[in-house]
Amino acid sequence: MAQLAALVLLPLLLGCGLCAFLGRRPAVGRHAPALVAGAVTATVLGLLLHLAPQVFQGQVLLAHADWVPAIGLNIGLRLDGLAWLFAALISAIGLLVILYAAFYLHADDPPGKFFSLLMLFMAAMLGIALSDNLLLLVVFWELTSISSFLLVGYWSHKDEARRGARMALAVTGGGGLALLAGVIVLGQIAGSYELSQILDKGPLVQADPRYPLALGLILLGCFTKSAQLPFHFWLPQAMAAPTPVSAYLHSATMVKAGLFLLMRLYPVIGGAELFETVVASIGLLTMVFAAFVAIFKHDLKGLLAYSTVSHLGFITFMIGLSTPMSAVVAVFHILNHASFKAALFMTAGIVDHEVGSRDMRRLGGLFALMPWVGSLALVASAAMAGLPPFNGFISKEMMLEQALQADFWGAQSWLIPVLATLGGLCSAAYSLRLVHDSFFNGPARDWPQAHPHEPPWGMKAPVLLLAGICLAVGLAPMLIAGPLVQLAASAMLGAPAPAFGLALWHGLNLPLLMSALAVLGGALLYAGLQKGAWLHRYQARSFSGKRVFEAGVDGLIALAGRWTAWLENGSLQRYIAWMLMFVIALAAWPLLTAEGLAAGERSLMPAPPLALLLWLLLLAMGLGLLRLQRQRFVAVILTGGIGLLCSLSFLALSAPDLALTQLAVDVVSTALLLMGLALLPQSSPVESSRARRGRDALIALAGGAGVAWLCWLVLTRDHASISWYFLQNAVSLGGGTNAVNVILVDFRGYDTFGEITVLGIAAVGVLALLDGLRVNKPGADAAGRPWSYAREPLMLKVVARLVLPLALLVSVYIFWRGHNLPGGGFIAGLVTGVALVLQYMANGQQAAEALMHARGGRRFVRWIGLGLAIAWATGVGAFLFGKPFLTSAFGHPVLPLLGELPLATAALFDLGVYITVVGATMLMLSVLGSASKEGARA
Repeated sequence: MAQLAALVLLPLLLGCGLCAFLGRRPAVGRHAPALVAGAVTATVLGLLLHLAPQVFQGQVLLAHADWVPAIGLNIGLRLDGLAWLFAALISAIGLLVILYAAFYLHADDPPGKFFSLLMLFMAAMLGIALSDNLLLLVVFWELTSISSFLLVGYWSHKDEARRGARMALAVTGGGGLALLAGVIVLGQIAGSYELSQILDKGPLVQADPRYPLALGLILLGCFTKSAQLPFHFWLPQAMAAPTPVSAYLHSATMVKAGLFLLMRLYPVIGGAELFETVVASIGLLTMVFAAFVAIFKHDLKGLLAYSTVSHLGFITFMIGLSTPMSAVVAVFHILNHASFKAALFMTAGIVDHEVGSRDMRRLGGLFALMPWVGSLALVASAAMAGLPPFNGFISKEMMLEQALQADFWGAQSWLIPVLATLGGLCSAAYSLRLVHDSFFNGPARDWPQAHPHEPPWGMKAPVLLLAGICLAVGLAPMLIAGPLVQLAASAMLGAPAPAFGLALWHGLNLPLLMSALAVLGGALLYAGLQKGAWLHRYQARSFSGKRVFEAGVDGLIALAGRWTAWLENGSLQRYIAWMLMFVIALAAWPLLTAEGLAAGERSLMPAPPLALLLWLLLLAMGLGLLRLQRQRFVAVILTGGIGLLCSLSFLALSAPDLALTQLAVDVVSTALLLMGLALLPQSSPVESSRARRGRDALIALAGGAGVAWLCWLVLTRDHASISWYFLQNAVSLGGGTNAVNVILVDFRGYDTFGEITVLGIAAVGVLALLDGLRVNKPGADAAGRPWSYAREPLMLKVVARLVLPLALLVSVYIFWRGHNLPGGGFIAGLVTGVALVLQYMANGQQAAEALMHARGGRRFVRWIGLGLAIAWATGVGAFLFGKPFLTSAFGHPVLPLLGELPLATAALFDLGVYITVVGATMLMLSVLGSASKEGARA
């Protein structure tokens, strides 16, 4: 478990965090983040090599820890042949990219930001490759979308980078949502989200009527990620990223994620006729279309981007063919494509770095000045074109052989090998153009940067290594790649891979003839286009995926603008009225039936006189609030009185925890509201017409009557309560006799953690909205009477000084008793907040914050962060013992003098709640107080 987890956690925590930290410390040097990133990546690669003997022996290494088992989301990691292949590619290519980037980045580019984002992206990709839980895989899947968005938009000052990043996030993020839905459907069919449990349930899944739905949603996620038609357009737009990012995304990571998932789920969803028809067809069409478009791209990276789309289509085509040998070809070409495509992207970056342009119309004649780079580009381009003796030739011939046997188009299946050959022809043409137009093609042009020369070896060495791999695999494919291909293909198929031979020469056969025709036709096509200058005159058609996407986004924005202009007229009353009417209609819909409107048959309990009195008081206060709502101060006091009556109701119904919470919340919120109203006039103006007030009255009556009737329907019916579960298990599972507090900090700790997070966000939101705001105090009230700014009363200051230590003592008592008696961190935090509010009232803001060393209230932000961190750390600590998040432990040690002492780790979580509540309350109080610090005016 530790070794598998380290493969993901090392770049996620150590690499990302250290790179970001060192990037903010210029004194350590610009290369420090690169060194850390390289060391972390090398460690990951070393761990993989350490685990390789077990994997190559056929073992499947598994690790599991519960996370949210109730919904099937667990931390499950799996290392088999397929996962090892992708993890090795991610780390090995990543190591070369880091070396290259260390020399590529300009002095103005922040290295800490770049390498921390690269580490985050690497961790997300490793998470995808190693996930055994499909829901966990989706989490990492979305993390790749977010981190790639940040990497593509690294040069945020460039408009094209921002647009490319937004497009990539929109397309891949939308596909991720579809994938999530598909995974949920698949999990419902298979009965589990663990790959180790569902990979052998292919027949069961494909026999289910929901299989087409699950397949369609999963393919949508895979196709968007791997840029298959019609979602290919985002990938060329991502070329605005720095070249190391492009090299990494296009060769071994981002775009390969969709292919990996297709391979990973192949035993479950693959092999069916529907799968073959859809996947193989999309892959074949993508391969041909993108290869043709690549020929006419003038930008080096643009050409390589479309070539990437084409080769991704090649691999998708092989995955879709649903034959054991096509799986071997797919795995083999993933290795080949990673080597030559990373080399070519780095070469394009070198050209851009030295010449100042990637436009092939401005390049040419570079071979004489950069012979090393030109030679390496020749080797990598030959591999991409499928020329012997390089690795791309072998996988291309194997693809053509499989295309000859494919028959998923029925009578038109003869088109399949024709299109496959056409794809190879276009591949040869754009590969030839890339080399010829950049490094040959006549004398040197008018370059933006004069005197280009060979780059430093730090940039050339990764390209040299990758080009050497292209040649070595081509000359000895079975020796170098054979065992790994067999291992990964077997893991993909869920069965032993078929016998195969990787070799340059298989005799004179039809695939060899098709390959020769493709190379010759590609050369002739490029020569013809070059001679007639068609390459330079070609203009892209107006209809394209990019244009459709941009038109759709523009249309949505325009529609949203029209709706916003109609709805958003600046009237808060109108907004609330629309929301309430929608909620009332939605809630009333299921009740508008004879059965829904009928009361139940449960016998009613008599209402005691005290309850009737409380209801009458509530009614009277509600009517008074309605009548006096324009008088803001009176309205707040009446609202506080209603809260007090509610707390008495809770107390009468044997809910002391709720009563204490309601009472404390009431006091704090009343004080905060009064401070907020100090910034406003005493009375609100009459803004509603008679018609609007009538509308509001109808909405209020409908909403109130609906809620009352819904309560009546519930209370007059028998129902099965779940309270017995918490009452019976509070002590045995939570270690406390106060079931309410045990629910809050243990059984439903997720909810409480979410609530305090929202509370902290709300407090920080108040700071963001009001920070720096200053409101002049009035010199007189509305009647012209002078406003008094008397100093704080002496008696109040004395009382406050005595109350503070007592209140803190009471809050500590309430905190510690909360697990077994009414109380807890939330109530204790509110009690502390009330005591500190009193200090503000008695001593003024400056003296109160000086007492707490709050420095203008901003320290309270740290209190919120500290509280959330303690609560989070308590939950994560359960992982160390193999338990789900926020699982608590408890015991009753016997100590000298103190006797038996009940202890529970939930108390630490409750401490985080306490600190967050106090920090949020005091932050809002401080900000509201600061807004009225200006002196009086007439």
